[in-house]
Amino acid sequence: MPDLEPFYRPLDGPDGERFHATSSTTGPWFADAQHGGPPSALLIRAFERCEPRPGTQLARVTVEVLGRIPAGDVEVRAAVERPGRAIEMLSAEMTAGGRPVLKARAWRLAVGDTGAVESGAEPPLPTPDAVPTLPGRADGWLPGYVDAVEWRWVSSGWALQGPGEVWGRLRVPLVEGEESSPLQRVAVVGDSSNGIGSPLDMRRWLYVNTELTIHVHRTPVGGWTGVRASSVIGPTGLGTATGMIFDATGHVGRTTQNLVVRPR
Repeated sequence: MPDLEPFYRPLDGPDGERFHATSSTTGPWFADAQHGGPPSALLIRAFERCEPRPGTQLARVTVEVLGRIPAGDVEVRAAVERPGRAIEMLSAEMTAGGRPVLKARAWRLAVGDTGAVESGAEPPLPTPDAVPTLPGRADGWLPGYVDAVEWRWVSSGWALQGPGEVWGRLRVPLVEGEESSPLQRVAVVGDSSNGIGSPLDMRRWLYVNTELTIHVHRTPVGGWTGVRASSVIGPTGLGTATGMIFDATGHVGRTTQNLVVRPR
């Protein structure tokens, strides 16, 4: 495997808003367009740096995909849209060439102690140590994003149909010179839920997500992100992909994506 670049290089230092999206961000279909995972994670990074306060956590992030996200130079900005001591709404935007390509909103909530009533977690995945690393790319896919993540399939695979379970670990940092945060890692891996759990043959069907929503009920730990994904395809060209999200100690949240489904 060739040397991999970080997903993004900062153009104005670590506190700047401009970044260069490298070849590690590009998806398997187009060499000049980013996969949705890395740019979603970059918006989460902006949320995490936007007037941070101790004792709070990003509990939900929704990223709206406005169109193709070009590789190359991008700019990211975030702001507190609705301030509050216990509940805040944040907004963020990514632009490329002066055009908005992603918009996002997040709820940042005060944390408390509910350990005594903790309940409802999904059954865990087998640990990543128990699963072998397999080649990341399906036949005909371009290098980039899929190579920049180490994939360990518990069940199914990129070229297989039906619900799937997989562990993913970033091989490169989101931003050059930085350690990626747990929620950034969830976004990079979790945006692939529609591919992990698709019931359709990817050689015959497109199933493109126009948004990604992430809910977490606790902060993930460790470098691995587990996804147990499945999709529902309706009769009118629409669908929904859902991914249960895990770390090595158990269930941490879920992703959802609405899908536009079309024959190739």
